[in-house]
Parts: sequence; structure tokens; C-alpha cells
Amino acid sequence: MTEFIDQPSPNHDERRSAIDMLVLHYTGMQTGAAAIARLCDPASKVSAHYVVEDDGRIFRLVPEQRRAWHAGVSHWQGQNGVNDVSIGIEIVNPGHEWGYRPFPDLQINALLLLVQEICRRWNIQKTRVIGHADVAPGRKDDPGELFPWQRLADKGLSIAPADPRKIASNPVPDHQACLRMLREIGYALDSNQHTAATLAFQRHFFPPALGRGLDRATRQALVEVHARFTNP
Repeated sequence: MTEFIDQPSPNHDERRSAIDMLVLHYTGMQTGAAAIARLCDPASKVSAHYVVEDDGRIFRLVPEQRRAWHAGVSHWQGQNGVNDVSIGIEIVNPGHEWGYRPFPDLQINALLLLVQEICRRWNIQKTRVIGHADVAPGRKDDPGELFPWQRLADKGLSIAPADPRKIASNPVPDHQACLRMLREIGYALDSNQHTAATLAFQRHFFPPALGRGLDRATRQALVEVHARFTNP
């Protein structure tokens, strides 16, 4: 069993739906201590269930049975307001504003154990282990393109990113087919605007094409990832 340091936050309320989702964040602050202080400040009106420090320590802020306030305005696979159904984990990292950096092995090793336990406890499927940017495209970037999603996928905990070495033989779908696949994976697309969802997809599933829009390689990567979501 994972060991926790209890650091209770007052920022939570009752759930309205069953837990079936896990959302990963980065803290995006200069230190873990500053992030925990904010997540425990009643005036901030934000929180998470857990914070994973870069040395592997795990702080428990909100009981899993309660709804933490971590995702804000969000959507995934037809679900609006994913706080209702999700557990939120903040991973200490300065983020893009304060010097984004790779995630240390000690931190990821601790995170893997925690995610494994949570998914087992609540029977969370790997299509529902996702990043904050995925559920809030255009508004959030975390946990970002440096997060090692492949390590979670290797444990069967999430959908694997596309392999840049293997996508060349994939078909190149047209624009409308790409939008359909993004929606079927789970992304929210407002009217015809797809830029934010494409960028979120690239951060998570195909960082080599980050910021290149729906280019040929991204379209081929989308085919591969979409197939993994439809046949997990």
C-alpha cells in the first residue's frame, strides 16, 4: 500500500456521480510546498485528491469519496464537469510558466503505484486515465508533452501514445474524419474549432508534431490512437 502524508484541504464537496475517471495535472508553481498551500487555502477554491512530490512523497489532501475541485470547466467522452466523476492527482512540476522540466524517476515510480491502486479500487478503465489538457483543451497544458505517458501505458494504466517510428504506413484521413476521431476519443470540439483539441492530442499522444496542426503525421498518429481507444 502506498504511504501518504495527510495534508487535509477544506476544498471539497459531495460527489453527484460514481467515480470512473482519473485526471493527471502538474502543479505549475515554483515549489511543491507553494502548490500544497494553494490547494489547501479556502480562498483559492481549488484542490486535488493527491500531490506527488518530485522526491516521491505523496500528500493526501481530499478523501477519494469526496469531490475535489481540480479540473474546472471540463469535458471528456460526453461528460461535462469531470470533477463529479474523477480523482485528481497533482504532480509537482514548475510547468510551462516556471521552467517546465522532465519528471524524475522517483516521482513517476511513486505515481505509478498510486495510479495502479486507484484504478484497481474504482475499476477505472485506461481510456479514462487522462490529462488536464485533454479535458480542458485551449485552457490548460498540463501535465504536458514531457510527461511519460508510455510508462503508464506499459503498466496497462492508460492508452499508449503513437509511436513515431510506426505511423508512416497508417492511412491519412481527411479533415472531417480527423474531427470525428478526436470527438470519438473524447475531446470537446466547439463548432468547427479544432486547434485546441489537436494541440491537446499532440501533447499527450504525439509530441513530435506539437504545434503543427493537423499535419500528415498527426493525422496518421490519430488513426493509431483512435484504434486503441475503440479497441482498448
